[in-house]
Amino acid sequence: MTNKAFQRIYTQLEAITKATVSLKAQGVSNDELATVAGRLAQVVKIKDDLVTLQVYEGTEGIPTDAEVTFFGEPPALNVSEDLAGRFFDAYGRPIDGGPEVEGERRFIGGPSVNPYKRKQPSQLIPTGIAGIDLNNTLVSGQKIPFFADPDQPYNQVMAMVALRADVDKIILGGMGLSNDDYLYFKNMFENAGALHKIISFVNTTEQPPVERLLIPDMALTAAEYFAVDKNEKVLVLLTDMTLYADALSIVSNRMDQIPSKDSMPGSLYSDLAKIYEKAVQLPAGGSITIIAVTTLNDGDITHAIPDNTGYITEGQLFLRQDSDTGKVIVDPFRSLSRLKQLVIGKKTREDHNQVMNTAVRLYADAANAKTKLENGFDLSDYDNRCLAFAKDYSNHLLAIDVNISIEEMLDTAWMLFARHFTKAETGIKEALIQKYWKSEDEPAA
Repeated sequence: MTNKAFQRIYTQLEAITKATVSLKAQGVSNDELATVAGRLAQVVKIKDDLVTLQVYEGTEGIPTDAEVTFFGEPPALNVSEDLAGRFFDAYGRPIDGGPEVEGERRFIGGPSVNPYKRKQPSQLIPTGIAGIDLNNTLVSGQKIPFFADPDQPYNQVMAMVALRADVDKIILGGMGLSNDDYLYFKNMFENAGALHKIISFVNTTEQPPVERLLIPDMALTAAEYFAVDKNEKVLVLLTDMTLYADALSIVSNRMDQIPSKDSMPGSLYSDLAKIYEKAVQLPAGGSITIIAVTTLNDGDITHAIPDNTGYITEGQLFLRQDSDTGKVIVDPFRSLSRLKQLVIGKKTREDHNQVMNTAVRLYADAANAKTKLENGFDLSDYDNRCLAFAKDYSNHLLAIDVNISIEEMLDTAWMLFARHFTKAETGIKEALIQKYWKSEDEPAA
């Protein structure tokens, strides 16, 4: 053993498996990082002086006299205001050509905020996307995933949410991003002049999949600094949690652990919960809101990853292609925000709840009319008007490319009601109709 700049270096391995190496070493701590023959590794077990390291890229080709260098600490991030506007890798190292960040060193992956110190979420987070703001309103401190097929433009939606959301800081955790996606995010943020409030941690497809496991913890360590220490509203965007779970599966297989449902590790629920439970509304005003993407295998919502995610999170936002308009929409039937009632009508206009429910009911009537049409039944005048409404509703409100305020969303919905229906057909309270109905657009009964 030699000492080089306080790093402990060893050159005698006791055992090698598919994913781990073991050696005798002193003064080593759990989760400490190291390199084994130049490959990054992490301490996963210590018994007396026998230390077992998980080698992220696998152990193939590593000799028994490989050089093992311990870093002296678990994965950590320097936190300060200088994080803003920067891009980092899974280890918190700059990848944007800028300098290392000076600041307080914080270990990643710590416990989430004590429930006693939490506050019930009550702050609205507008995104400009009506499928979210109108029907599935987001609340600060919420945790919610986008469920999407792999061919949906979910990263573009994430970028739009990042640029539109009314928050102090946005932290992107990109796992398994293609270089095109990484550059897309970078260019979008730069061109929008929003880099000053965005911090990105990125693992691309060219890097080892297991490094993705560090990305959420890096992103959330930065989030906790700004939310807890600086009392800021922080939005964390994680994409793609399916690739994160796949990396968990790779590691557990290499460690010869017995897989659970859908080849996922038995610890999947707690691994996901450890991330999502970092969402919090703090009494002093700071908050961490988490929006994550979970891509679906062949639309299978019962797969272990979305299945576990659904238990942990507070709803889901479901992206799909609308057959009538060809646009990508936030599906009103399969999307749900369990916390929206905390802000609808309280932080938004009094008519929000009735307008939202009426629009979805009429959209459901259009779906029934479409089924009648497909089965060869004649359509009534009301059915035809429902179909026309559904097309307008999809185009002007559900489509993800619509970027308007919640007030404008409500006004647009009233305009569509008046265009296609009578006041009585909407079933909305008379007092609200008197106040908001645009009578000049009202069709004849």
